[in-house]
Amino acid sequence: MARTVQAFHEAARRAGFDHELHRKLNYNIQQYDKKVREGKKQFADLTLASQRAKNLKWKALEQLDKLLLEFESNIVRRGARVVWAETAKDALQEIAAVVKRVRARSVVKSKSMTTEELHLNEFLERMQVEVVETDLGEYIQQLDGEPPFHIVTPAMHKSKEDVARVFHDKLGTPQHLTPQELTYEARMRLREKYLKADIGITGANFILPDIGGVLVLENEGNARLCVTFAKVHIVIAGIEKVIPSVHDLALFLPLLSTFGTGQKVTVYNTLYTGPRQEYETDGPEELIVILLDNGRTNLLAQARQREALYCIRCGACLNACPVYKNIGGHAYQTTYSGPIGKVITPHLRGMESYSHLSQASSLCGNCTEVCPMKINLHHLLVVNRQQAVEKGFDSFTERLSWKIWKRVMLSRRLMNMGSGSLKNAGIRLLFGKSWGSYRSMIQFPSKSFNELWREKQGE
Repeated sequence: MARTVQAFHEAARRAGFDHELHRKLNYNIQQYDKKVREGKKQFADLTLASQRAKNLKWKALEQLDKLLLEFESNIVRRGARVVWAETAKDALQEIAAVVKRVRARSVVKSKSMTTEELHLNEFLERMQVEVVETDLGEYIQQLDGEPPFHIVTPAMHKSKEDVARVFHDKLGTPQHLTPQELTYEARMRLREKYLKADIGITGANFILPDIGGVLVLENEGNARLCVTFAKVHIVIAGIEKVIPSVHDLALFLPLLSTFGTGQKVTVYNTLYTGPRQEYETDGPEELIVILLDNGRTNLLAQARQREALYCIRCGACLNACPVYKNIGGHAYQTTYSGPIGKVITPHLRGMESYSHLSQASSLCGNCTEVCPMKINLHHLLVVNRQQAVEKGFDSFTERLSWKIWKRVMLSRRLMNMGSGSLKNAGIRLLFGKSWGSYRSMIQFPSKSFNELWREKQGE
C-alpha cells in the first residue's frame, strides 16, 4: 500500500506543476464542454432521460445473473462461444489458448478499457505476437509507449505537435506534418495490419441479452475493420455492460455519445450477434465473448456502492473533476482514472492498496452533477473512505490526528489554549513540509473570536 500511495503522490506532484500539461488539458476540455452543451439540446428533458437510464441499469444489475445466462443462450445459438472469466488471469489464459490454437502471429485491437485492465498488449508481446492498436488515439499512445490518458480520448494530453513528434520518432515521418497528413499516414499503415491480422479484439459498450448481441460504438470504423478481415473475433466485456433490451439503445446511445464526445450519436454503431453465417459474405469465422468479472462482483456485493456499476464510460466525470484537470490521467497509475476510477478501483484491485484514490477528491460534487447516469460519485467516495477506515487501512498517525482534532474541536477551553504565535509554530512544525511546500501556511490571530467576544461583552 505504501508504495502505491507514494507513487501516486509523486506522480500527482509532478503533473500538478506541469504548466504545459495544464494548458493542453484546459484547451481540450473547453472544446469538449462546448460540444456537450450543443449535444444536450437534442433532449427535451435531459433529467428524465438520465433517470430512466439509471432505472434501466438498476433493473439490469438486479437480475444480472439471469440476463447474462439469457445472453449466453441466445448468442451461442448463432454459433458464438461464451467464456466466463472470474479473474484477469482466466481471461488471459483463454486468449492465450486461442492464439496458440490458430497459430496467430498478428492481432489488431479496437479501443477497449477492459483490455487495458488485463494489460493485454504486454501479455501478447511476451507471446511473440504483434499487437496493434487501431483507434488513432490508442495508436498514438502505443507508439509513444504510454497507456491511455483518458477513458474516451486516450491522447487528450497531446497537442498536434506532440503527435507529429511521436510519428517522426517512431515511424520516421517528416517532423512537421499536419493533423490531416498524420491521420493519412496512420490510415495507410493500419490498413496493412488489418489485412494480415489473425485475430481481431474489441471491447463492448453494451451487452444485449434479448437478442444475444454485443454493441460496439466508434467514430473511425477501425473496430469494424478489425472484425471484418480477421478469422477470429474476441470480445472482452465487463459483466456490468448489460442493459435489459435492444430497445433501450434508443435511450442509451444518445446519452453516451452526448456526454462522451458531444455528438448526437456515434458514427458507427455495430451489433455483433455471432460469427459469419452461411449467407453472409464477410466477418469472422469464429466469435468468442469473454465475460469479465475481475472484481466487479466485489462491487456488486456492496449495497451502497454497487450503483458505480451503472457507469457507461462516457468520461464526463473526468472532464468535470478539478483534481483530474490538475493531475491528468496518468498520475492515478490505474486503468480507470478520475472520479469513477477513484470509486471502482479500490473494489476491482483491492481496498488496501488503492483506498488512497478515494482521498484524492475535493468532494465538490461536480462529478455527480454531470454524470448522465446520475451516479452519486462524491457520496460513494465518502463511503469508500469510511470503509477503508473500518477495515483498518488508515495509518496510526492519521487516526491519532483525527482523535486529537475531535477532542480539541469539542472543547472551547482547549481551542483557546496557547497564543496565536504558539499555534502558528505548531502548525508549521506539523504541516510545514506537506501543506507549506505549496501553499501559504494558516495564520492564527493572537486572540480567537471567542476571546474577543468575551472581552467586548464582558461575558
